[in-house]
Amino acid sequence: MITRKAIASDVSGILELHSLNLYSNLSEAARADGFVTTALTVEQIQSLIAQTGVFVVEQQGMVLGYALAGSWNFFSQWPIFPYMVSRFPSLKFQGHPITVDNSFQYGPVCIDRTLRGSNALPLLFETMRSSFASRYPIGVTFINKQNPRSLSAHTRKLKLEIIDEFDFNSNSYYGLAFSTLSNKLTDFN
Repeated sequence: MITRKAIASDVSGILELHSLNLYSNLSEAARADGFVTTALTVEQIQSLIAQTGVFVVEQQGMVLGYALAGSWNFFSQWPIFPYMVSRFPSLKFQGHPITVDNSFQYGPVCIDRTLRGSNALPLLFETMRSSFASRYPIGVTFINKQNPRSLSAHTRKLKLEIIDEFDFNSNSYYGLAFSTLSNKLTDFN
Protein backbone atom coordinates (compact mmCIF):
# COMPACT_ATOMS: atom_id res chain seq x y z
CA MET A 1 0.00 0.00 0.00
CA ILE A 2 1.32 3.43 -0.95
CA THR A 3 -0.03 6.93 -0.50
CA ARG A 4 0.76 9.65 -3.01
CA LYS A 5 -0.51 12.68 -4.90
CA ALA A 6 -3.14 11.67 -7.43
CA ILE A 7 -2.54 11.74 -11.17
CA ALA A 8 -4.97 11.97 -14.08
CA SER A 9 -5.26 8.20 -14.46
CA ASP A 10 -6.61 7.95 -10.86
CA VAL A 11 -9.82 9.89 -11.60
CA SER A 12 -11.98 6.90 -12.54
CA GLY A 13 -10.86 4.93 -9.48
CA ILE A 14 -11.54 7.90 -7.20
CA LEU A 15 -15.02 8.40 -8.62
CA GLU A 16 -15.82 4.68 -8.45
CA LEU A 17 -14.83 4.53 -4.77
CA HIS A 18 -16.72 7.77 -4.16
CA SER A 19 -19.90 6.43 -5.76
CA LEU A 20 -19.73 3.23 -3.71
CA ASN A 21 -19.63 5.29 -0.52
CA LEU A 22 -21.92 8.20 -1.39
CA TYR A 23 -24.64 8.67 1.23
CA SER A 24 -27.43 8.65 -1.34
CA ASN A 25 -26.21 5.31 -2.75
CA LEU A 26 -26.07 3.48 0.59
CA SER A 27 -28.65 1.72 2.70
CA GLU A 28 -29.18 2.98 6.23
CA ALA A 29 -27.28 -0.03 7.57
CA ALA A 30 -24.33 0.57 5.23
CA ARG A 31 -24.14 4.23 6.27
CA ALA A 32 -23.16 3.12 9.78
CA ASP A 33 -19.79 2.08 8.33
CA GLY A 34 -19.13 5.63 7.09
CA PHE A 35 -20.06 7.66 4.03
CA VAL A 36 -19.30 10.75 1.96
CA THR A 37 -21.89 13.38 1.10
CA THR A 38 -20.32 15.79 -1.40
CA ALA A 39 -21.13 14.95 -5.02
CA LEU A 40 -18.08 15.11 -7.32
CA THR A 41 -17.55 15.32 -11.06
CA VAL A 42 -14.66 14.30 -13.31
CA GLU A 43 -13.93 17.97 -14.00
CA GLN A 44 -13.79 18.87 -10.31
CA ILE A 45 -11.37 16.04 -9.54
CA GLN A 46 -9.21 16.91 -12.57
CA SER A 47 -9.12 20.57 -11.54
CA LEU A 48 -8.09 19.71 -8.00
CA ILE A 49 -5.43 17.25 -9.22
CA ALA A 50 -3.97 20.13 -11.26
CA GLN A 51 -3.81 22.12 -8.00
CA THR A 52 -2.11 19.16 -6.23
CA GLY A 53 -5.07 18.74 -3.91
CA VAL A 54 -5.97 15.08 -4.43
CA PHE A 55 -4.21 12.22 -2.66
CA VAL A 56 -4.73 8.48 -2.99
CA VAL A 57 -4.09 5.17 -1.32
CA GLU A 58 -3.02 2.69 -3.98
CA GLN A 59 -2.68 -1.05 -3.59
CA GLN A 60 -1.89 -3.38 -6.50
CA GLY A 61 -2.71 -0.63 -8.98
CA MET A 62 -6.14 0.11 -7.50
CA VAL A 63 -7.30 3.31 -5.79
CA LEU A 64 -8.51 2.20 -2.37
CA GLY A 65 -8.65 5.58 -0.73
CA TYR A 66 -8.60 9.27 -1.52
CA ALA A 67 -8.51 12.62 0.22
CA LEU A 68 -9.25 16.01 -1.29
CA ALA A 69 -7.83 19.28 0.01
CA GLY A 70 -7.75 22.78 -1.36
CA SER A 71 -8.35 26.47 -1.02
CA TRP A 72 -11.63 27.92 0.12
CA ASN A 73 -11.89 29.51 -3.31
CA PHE A 74 -11.95 26.06 -4.96
CA PHE A 75 -14.45 24.63 -2.48
CA SER A 76 -16.76 27.68 -2.63
CA GLN A 77 -18.61 25.98 -5.52
CA TRP A 78 -20.46 23.90 -2.89
CA PRO A 79 -22.80 26.01 -0.68
CA ILE A 80 -21.71 24.49 2.66
CA PHE A 81 -18.18 25.87 2.36
CA PRO A 82 -19.04 29.59 2.09
CA TYR A 83 -21.28 29.00 5.10
CA MET A 84 -18.36 27.48 7.02
CA VAL A 85 -16.15 30.44 6.07
CA SER A 86 -18.85 32.84 7.33
CA ARG A 87 -18.39 31.26 10.78
CA PHE A 88 -14.61 31.82 10.90
CA PRO A 89 -14.71 35.19 12.73
CA SER A 90 -16.03 33.42 15.85
CA LEU A 91 -13.66 30.43 15.66
CA LYS A 92 -10.14 29.80 16.87
CA PHE A 93 -7.79 26.85 16.74
CA GLN A 94 -5.15 26.55 19.45
CA GLY A 95 -5.72 30.22 20.22
CA HIS A 96 -5.26 31.37 16.62
CA PRO A 97 -8.02 32.91 14.49
CA ILE A 98 -9.03 30.90 11.44
CA THR A 99 -9.12 32.76 8.13
CA VAL A 100 -9.30 31.89 4.43
CA ASP A 101 -5.64 32.91 4.19
CA ASN A 102 -4.25 30.69 6.95
CA SER A 103 -6.43 27.62 6.41
CA PHE A 104 -7.66 25.20 3.77
CA GLN A 105 -10.47 22.68 3.41
CA TYR A 106 -9.63 18.99 3.92
CA GLY A 107 -12.12 16.43 2.64
CA PRO A 108 -14.00 14.59 1.52
CA VAL A 109 -11.89 11.58 2.38
CA CYS A 110 -12.82 7.96 1.76
CA ILE A 111 -11.12 4.65 2.52
CA ASP A 112 -12.28 1.41 0.91
CA ARG A 113 -14.13 -0.82 3.36
CA THR A 114 -11.38 -3.46 3.08
CA LEU A 115 -8.82 -1.00 4.51
CA ARG A 116 -10.90 0.65 7.22
CA GLY A 117 -9.35 0.21 10.62
CA SER A 118 -5.89 -0.18 9.05
CA ASN A 119 -3.18 2.48 8.88
CA ALA A 120 -4.46 3.66 5.46
CA LEU A 121 -6.21 6.77 6.81
CA PRO A 122 -3.28 8.01 8.93
CA LEU A 123 -0.85 7.45 6.05
CA LEU A 124 -3.12 9.22 3.57
CA PHE A 125 -3.73 12.07 5.99
CA GLU A 126 0.01 12.51 6.59
CA THR A 127 0.67 12.63 2.83
CA MET A 128 -1.94 15.36 2.47
CA ARG A 129 -0.92 17.25 5.63
CA SER A 130 2.76 17.40 4.72
CA SER A 131 1.92 18.54 1.19
CA PHE A 132 -0.09 21.50 2.51
CA ALA A 133 2.22 22.43 5.42
CA SER A 134 4.22 24.94 3.39
CA ARG A 135 1.06 26.74 2.25
CA TYR A 136 -1.24 26.73 5.28
CA PRO A 137 -0.74 26.16 9.01
CA ILE A 138 -4.36 25.09 9.63
CA GLY A 139 -6.61 22.53 7.99
CA VAL A 140 -10.37 22.62 8.51
CA THR A 141 -13.08 20.09 7.73
CA PHE A 142 -16.61 19.11 8.68
CA ILE A 143 -18.20 15.79 9.60
CA ASN A 144 -21.90 15.02 9.48
CA LYS A 145 -23.16 14.12 12.97
CA GLN A 146 -24.80 11.05 11.38
CA ASN A 147 -21.29 9.72 10.62
CA PRO A 148 -19.83 8.68 14.02
CA ARG A 149 -17.30 6.36 12.37
CA SER A 150 -15.67 9.28 10.55
CA LEU A 151 -15.78 11.45 13.67
CA SER A 152 -14.06 8.73 15.70
CA ALA A 153 -11.40 8.12 13.06
CA HIS A 154 -10.62 11.81 12.78
CA THR A 155 -10.62 12.66 16.49
CA ARG A 156 -9.13 9.42 17.84
CA LYS A 157 -6.69 8.36 15.11
CA LEU A 158 -5.80 11.72 13.60
CA LYS A 159 -6.31 13.91 16.69
CA LEU A 160 -8.37 16.58 14.92
CA GLU A 161 -10.05 18.98 17.32
CA ILE A 162 -13.73 19.87 17.24
CA ILE A 163 -13.93 23.66 16.99
CA ASP A 164 -17.52 24.20 15.89
CA GLU A 165 -20.99 22.70 15.61
CA PHE A 166 -23.45 23.95 13.04
CA ASP A 167 -26.58 23.13 11.07
CA PHE A 168 -26.78 23.46 7.31
CA ASN A 169 -29.37 22.24 4.81
CA SER A 170 -31.30 20.26 7.45
CA ASN A 171 -28.16 18.44 8.67
CA SER A 172 -25.99 18.88 11.77
CA TYR A 173 -22.20 18.97 11.55
CA TYR A 174 -19.03 19.18 13.57
CA GLY A 175 -16.35 21.59 12.37
CA LEU A 176 -12.84 20.30 13.04
CA ALA A 177 -9.33 21.70 12.68
CA PHE A 178 -5.74 20.48 12.73
CA SER A 179 -2.24 21.85 12.47
CA THR A 180 -0.26 21.10 9.33
CA LEU A 181 2.96 21.79 11.21
CA SER A 182 4.77 18.90 12.81
CA ASN A 183 4.75 20.71 16.14
CA LYS A 184 2.40 23.11 17.91
CA LEU A 185 1.22 26.10 15.91
CA THR A 186 3.53 29.07 16.03
CA ASP A 187 3.03 32.60 14.83
CA PHE A 188 1.93 32.38 11.21
CA ASN A 189 0.53 35.84 10.57
